[in-house]
Amino acid sequence: MIFKVLYQKLSEEAPVREHTSSLYLEAESIQDAREKLSGHNINIEHIHALDGAHLAYEQRSEHFKLEAL
Repeated sequence: MIFKVLYQKLSEEAPVREHTSSLYLEAESIQDAREKLSGHNINIEHIHALDGAHLAYEQRSEHFKLEAL
């Protein structure tokens, strides 16, 4: 399954909407996605599973790129 992860680049910063970044990740579950990202120094705001029309919409974006972790 593909997940969209919204995060802040530094884990010690308070979340600010204007500084939120996103990445796309393939994982078995939200817990698996969190485990794959645990070694990175980021502040995860939200992890959202993508499927169907939502996944197709995200794939049309120029920013869509699956991260290899």
